[in-house]
Amino acid sequence: MSATDRQLLTVENLIVELQTALGPIRPVDSVSLTLERGKTLALVGESGSGKSMLCRAILGLVPSKGTILFNGHDTGKLSAQELNRLRGREIGVVLQDPLSSLNPVMTIAYQIIEPMRYHLGICSREGKELALALLRDVGIARPEERLACYPHQLSGGMRQRVAIAIALACNPKILIADEPTTALDVTVQAEILNLLGRIQQERNMAVILVSHDLGVVAGRAHDIAVMYAGRIVEQGPTTAVFERMRMRYTQALFDAIPRIDDQPKRRLPNIPDQPPDFAAMPAGCRFAPRCAHAGERCHNEYPPLVADGDNGHRFACWFPRQLSEECL
Repeated sequence: MSATDRQLLTVENLIVELQTALGPIRPVDSVSLTLERGKTLALVGESGSGKSMLCRAILGLVPSKGTILFNGHDTGKLSAQELNRLRGREIGVVLQDPLSSLNPVMTIAYQIIEPMRYHLGICSREGKELALALLRDVGIARPEERLACYPHQLSGGMRQRVAIAIALACNPKILIADEPTTALDVTVQAEILNLLGRIQQERNMAVILVSHDLGVVAGRAHDIAVMYAGRIVEQGPTTAVFERMRMRYTQALFDAIPRIDDQPKRRLPNIPDQPPDFAAMPAGCRFAPRCAHAGERCHNEYPPLVADGDNGHRFACWFPRQLSEECL
């Protein structure tokens, strides 16, 4: 299979521009990336960096400019009905708060069976059988009882498993997991991530894993794209990014990860100040106002993404982290 055939999703120079009371803003600005079949791409960054908006643009839920190719087809040329068929059937979505994403007045059975009725045209009896199989597959005990439950009757971990079952109901080619473990405790987080990894392998499914935590995606993603203020500032194979971390923002995210060997009561390093206002972006590097290594050029010119070797690793920084620098 050629490299082109392996690419399931290609995004080129994607821009999302929204009109606000303060003028137009671009929560996604000139983003390009690719996702291969069966692989995991991690989108990492602080809240407000554009990760979820990028996912919405891929799903066709917000107007965008640029090119989105899914399985070789330009989604910008699809009709509204064709986009509706794409969402749920070819691309599944798991959101970060299942209590909000699940309908509180509908049973679990109805919410799992409904997308199969719409996309696959199956009957209620077959849908119930498939729903039971899906609940077993995502590790829910006594699935027959759970089908009759409402979301508020389940724990947070079980609700997230139900949300995953709904996303998998039509056997999609891509699963978008938008911070799927944010509202869960650490033990349940690991269970959910392991579950996603197992199902991905069994179905040879591509995954877009959205997170603010580099530690979560370190051993679970094949490629990483670090976003800041609507743009990708570092991307490449996971191993290359962690071994040759160049962008100062990526390093700052890495430093903020708690470590088991830290001294008791040691304060975690934090990134000072706040991300920039989309309505008043700085002229140069958008991370410059928060970066201790920023120079005059950083405040005046935006750095382009440049290659770091020939393995696909790229970063955008005028004064990149030197490889001799040790992680804190």
